[in-house]
Amino acid sequence: MTSKQVRQVFFDFFESKKHKIFPSAPMVVKNDPTLMFTNAGMNQFKDIFLGNTEAKSQRVANSQKCLRVSGKHNDLDEVGHDTYHHTMFEMLGNWSFGDPARPEGGYFKKEAIQYAWELLTDVYKIDKGNLYVTVFGGDKSDGLGVDEDAYGFWKELIPEERILHGSKKDNFWEMGETGPCGPCSEIHIDIRDKAEKAKVPGSELVNMDHPEVIEIWNLVFIEFNRKSDSSLVKLPSRHVDTGMGFERLNMVIQGKKSNYDTDIFQSIISETEKLCGKKYGENIEIDIAMRVVADHLRAVVFAIADGQLPSNMKAGYVIRRILRRAVRYAYTFLDVNEAFIFKLVPVLVGQMGGFFQEIKS
Repeated sequence: MTSKQVRQVFFDFFESKKHKIFPSAPMVVKNDPTLMFTNAGMNQFKDIFLGNTEAKSQRVANSQKCLRVSGKHNDLDEVGHDTYHHTMFEMLGNWSFGDPARPEGGYFKKEAIQYAWELLTDVYKIDKGNLYVTVFGGDKSDGLGVDEDAYGFWKELIPEERILHGSKKDNFWEMGETGPCGPCSEIHIDIRDKAEKAKVPGSELVNMDHPEVIEIWNLVFIEFNRKSDSSLVKLPSRHVDTGMGFERLNMVIQGKKSNYDTDIFQSIISETEKLCGKKYGENIEIDIAMRVVADHLRAVVFAIADGQLPSNMKAGYVIRRILRRAVRYAYTFLDVNEAFIFKLVPVLVGQMGGFFQEIKS
């Protein structure tokens, strides 16, 4: 299944569950003093979670272009050096604004868990035996107990030995220092070879930064607002906010061990090989450099398409840092001594311009 097909299957599935497909919000944020870039799919719905705005549709799904390079969500240092972190990435998500469940309205933990499991195992045909889930294990400092509801719903779908209790760090989602938040339930997959699985159970590697035991979907149950004094207050309504890494999902479905081996990145890497005369997969430093270039190209192009040019201030400075990092890696490890990143833009447009029309211009 190609990445374009994976995205469309996601939309078709949630349309069948009465969700309205929303377009991605801009990656560059212009009207929120707490954010420079959209770092999660829920950003555009923040006022709904806070009760400041009425939801136009109670069931929503989309693919959101995101950037994580600064502040709480900072993946920049890992990009290129591992195979699954990115600066710019797509976040597939589905939302419910309001609870309890109604025939055409919202839903909460039970429905979110059932939908996720159905899509992954029945539609995408991911092997159930490779999946683990985590639930919030409680936190005394916030006065919160174990998420028994989520545990109970998962128990109906997956053996209990594959349901793990997670810490506040891993299983209580917060957009930033303040704002909407709540317990979450993560779905992890073990893509190791059989021999490796026989040595160490996957359950011992969940949330341990193993490159082949990774989170693919996070189901967030938003019911609190974190205040500036760190206290939690109940939101007017409970909501569901889920986020699934599009690049990681394609890695799993396409049977790869690296996001960069999927069709999302391979066309860019192949063109980079032609331009620099070096081969991907033969030298670790060259591989890292090509991954850096492929990733950073996307971040810079999408930022410019959203109206943010590289500069020496605020959001523009972040984009400048990303561009300079790509140039530095290309110069140092790919022996590129002249401008060439712009030559990769047509390849990116061919790969993603069909869905994200803004990068065509």
